[in-house]
Amino acid sequence: MHLNFPFSVSQVLWTLTFAAHLVLLVVLLGRDRIARYPWFTASIALFAVRLLAEVLLAGRMAPPILARIFITMADLAAVVGLLVVLEMARRAFGSARRRTWVIGALALIVVAGGVLVVWGPWPARKELVLDSQMAVLRLMQLLAQKGDLLVDLLTVQLGLLVVLFGRHFKAGWHSHTQRIVIGLSTVAASWLTIAAVWQVIASTVHPHTQAEYERIIGLGAKMVNANKVVYIAVLVWWIACLWMDEPGTVDAKEPSGPLRIPEAAAAAETLTAEGDGQASGNEANGKA
Repeated sequence: MHLNFPFSVSQVLWTLTFAAHLVLLVVLLGRDRIARYPWFTASIALFAVRLLAEVLLAGRMAPPILARIFITMADLAAVVGLLVVLEMARRAFGSARRRTWVIGALALIVVAGGVLVVWGPWPARKELVLDSQMAVLRLMQLLAQKGDLLVDLLTVQLGLLVVLFGRHFKAGWHSHTQRIVIGLSTVAASWLTIAAVWQVIASTVHPHTQAEYERIIGLGAKMVNANKVVYIAVLVWWIACLWMDEPGTVDAKEPSGPLRIPEAAAAAETLTAEGDGQASGNEANGKA
């Protein structure tokens, strides 16, 4: 008996990804994490909006208008991604000296910038003109692609720094900051690996038949789906970690109950001091 499953792999992954984003937003809101990680929350919300736009707008609008919307959202996502990296770096190493901050930031930017320059094809300078709307869209798409790549490179480096040195500052192993950065760097490393493999395939493999071409395209789709699975796993990791409080923190919403040990000890000391004072007064009156 063959089961007829009406949904494709892409549809299932889209549904799981969108649902995980909604649950994560609920956790960020319900557990009061938004004030601490505003740009991370904004990036999750923006990703959910982009997912929803893919379904609601695809095939219902003219292709030029649709391209403008998607490319604009991609550029916005790249800018927000850079702000997320800065936010996580400040949360993790906010107590570091300014000189250490400047040196570390410059080192990350130099390494990421160097990799960005040699990674992938760049258009010729004469092609970077703004003489038409199509040329503007091409430039915006280039900025979105290179911006995403820069964010991924910076995120992977920041993840390594947080894992190695985070415990000496404000990003220990059980902190929310380190767990968020680990998730971000995992997704970034996964996507960079897939992009590097696909670049090698595109530059070395030259299909001669339609079947070979379709097989290569199918391989690319499988790698993209694998990256989506990694992202879903990271979303689940964030949901679980951000739902729990960090070790050493006290829930402000904890209801008042019996005296805890420190409070009971302080109350006992107060009563003892008052009793000693009264006893001394009685003794003095007796002598008088």
